[in-house]
Amino acid sequence: MDINLVSLIKIGEINMDISIIIPVFNRPTEVSALLESLYLQSDQAFEVVIVEDGSTIRCETEVNAYGGKLNLNYIYKENSGPGHSRNVGCENASGDYFLFLDSDCVLPTQYVAVVKKKLAEEYTDAFGGPDQAREDFSPIQRAINYSMTSFLTTGGIRGGSEKLDKFHPRSFNMGYSSEVFEKTGGFSLMRFGEDIDMSIRIINSGFRTQLIKEAYVYHKRRTNLRRFFKQVYNSGVARINLYIRHPHSLKLVHLAPAVFTIGVFLLLVLFFIASPYFFLPLLFHMSFILIDATMKSKSLFVGILSVITSYVQLLGYGIGFLYAFIWRIVLRKAEFAAFQKSFYK
Repeated sequence: MDINLVSLIKIGEINMDISIIIPVFNRPTEVSALLESLYLQSDQAFEVVIVEDGSTIRCETEVNAYGGKLNLNYIYKENSGPGHSRNVGCENASGDYFLFLDSDCVLPTQYVAVVKKKLAEEYTDAFGGPDQAREDFSPIQRAINYSMTSFLTTGGIRGGSEKLDKFHPRSFNMGYSSEVFEKTGGFSLMRFGEDIDMSIRIINSGFRTQLIKEAYVYHKRRTNLRRFFKQVYNSGVARINLYIRHPHSLKLVHLAPAVFTIGVFLLLVLFFIASPYFFLPLLFHMSFILIDATMKSKSLFVGILSVITSYVQLLGYGIGFLYAFIWRIVLRKAEFAAFQKSFYK
């Protein structure tokens, strides 16, 4: 088979060409790893569109290395954020079903085949998949993955408690049809939370979504605590921005990190001015995380790091949420996003 040709597959009554769209900013090494995992796919019938979003360290050399191995389209544009970059990718793609991946993802060899198989069994105009940590990820990356997927940190609510027929895909691993793009106009210009905004608009437009659990990716995420804090802080801010755009999108569970943050602050104040016993609830929570993360990762070191990353996740999100609540709801200021210049970092 000529892997430079995108072959046609039949899904019910729908003929579908696959285009994989990847926005990139200053991550050539990660792009190389992702392209290698695409090259190793068991099903090679897809196109890859790399959208370089104003990078100062371009990945053109890494892309060219796979020019004869994959059906590749490389686009350079001025920086405008990941949402707009994905839209540019859709506009330049030849397929009629778009798959979106973050540049810090690596795919298992069966990923594309699984997506096609599941859509063949039950077609939906949009889908999302989960993420996992691979064994060769660094301890801090495995700990961050734990804190972003565990129910002990609220990370597990991303899909686990949602109705599967109204699943809200996240942009690190999601896909939708060209019809969705045409009807919705694609991603908004929001710098953060643009994927949830997109998912809400997909469902509001009458399209059905699904979670394909078997279509997981290995997601490296952030590589240090400072970058991770920025990410989750921005997520907290985005949740309020999303509430302003879509009031029905805010659920009780989304308040949990903010409540947790206030609770931690109060317990620490009482610990210092009243009694050391007020630290016990936090100690119990940390112990549960330590035990659970250690068992799942089979590493005490990753377990210890997971306690730290879990509190960064909960407190970072909670602080961002509370700050945005005051700024947007109480003071009625305009939409904003912190750390815009370092979004990809």
